[in-house]
Amino acid sequence: MALSIAILGAGVTGLVAATRFAEAGYAVTVYERAETLGVGAASWLAGGMLAPFCEAESAEDSIVEPGLSGIEWWDAQAIDLKRKGTLVLAPWRDQADLKRFARRTRDHERLDGPGIAALEPDLSGRFSEALFFAREGHLDPRMALDRLAARLMTVKSGEAPLLRFGMAVEPATVSADVVLDCRGAALSDEEPDLRLVRGEMLILKTDELTLSRPIRLLHPRSPIYVVPRGESLFMVGATMVESADRRGPTLRGIAELLNAAYALHPAFAEAELIETGAGLRPAYPDNLPRARRSGRVIRLNGMYRHGFLLAPSLAEEALNIAKAFETTNWRQAS
Repeated sequence: MALSIAILGAGVTGLVAATRFAEAGYAVTVYERAETLGVGAASWLAGGMLAPFCEAESAEDSIVEPGLSGIEWWDAQAIDLKRKGTLVLAPWRDQADLKRFARRTRDHERLDGPGIAALEPDLSGRFSEALFFAREGHLDPRMALDRLAARLMTVKSGEAPLLRFGMAVEPATVSADVVLDCRGAALSDEEPDLRLVRGEMLILKTDELTLSRPIRLLHPRSPIYVVPRGESLFMVGATMVESADRRGPTLRGIAELLNAAYALHPAFAEAELIETGAGLRPAYPDNLPRARRSGRVIRLNGMYRHGFLLAPSLAEEALNIAKAFETTNWRQAS
């Protein structure tokens, strides 16, 4: 008989793990303390960029292969993944930043002004050089979480769905053979090497601009990314501050994002401000996630800004740990 799996937290880490364990035939139940999906979850405020080559600029190169596997996993979920690459730009005065970015990454193509215009016509004449990472992709994170959650809600364990909201449980109190603790920032007081990184974002709406792929605009003080969400919506993020401050968005943070968006294209000056948000990302010293087992509890944490990119590979690692745990218990029982 397969192990029963309890998963604490319905952010991207928990939902991806639940999907993967359910696919493998395990009896899964997800417990989420919020009453609805997305409340308090850092992944609800994410950009949804699946950009392993770009992320290697500020992380280890080891992020690339699991990141590419993550793109394939999301593609297999039929969640409207767009594989149109990432365009990295810099204002003319910051071309040194673009050269540095090129040195620290791979698998990109250098573009001149006409090359940029061929990919993004609305940026024609605004930038003279760019890097294009053709193998990267992006998705709408809220749509992705909704789809994964909806699938879990349609399957029942007894009389209850596999995903249960409004239930704040602890590993010691939940009845399951294995517990996956995916509560992210909530565990910062329990893991001494886990720190919190604050980020702010906003969503703008304008009919005056069309983009087909995420744009990263390099800037020595306020680098941003702009991700098209369809229906004239653009997600702009994200400030990064080493802080556990749980306040909402600050005027300084939002002003920096707005100014950087305007630097990308002046059409954003007249855009409608639809939403602002702030959240805390859990991170380990190397900004890469961990799967740590203690007894029957496996903690999946430290996603930093790589949640959607690395959640599939982290779920696979947790699955392998659970299988080893299952085999060991079976041998001891025999």
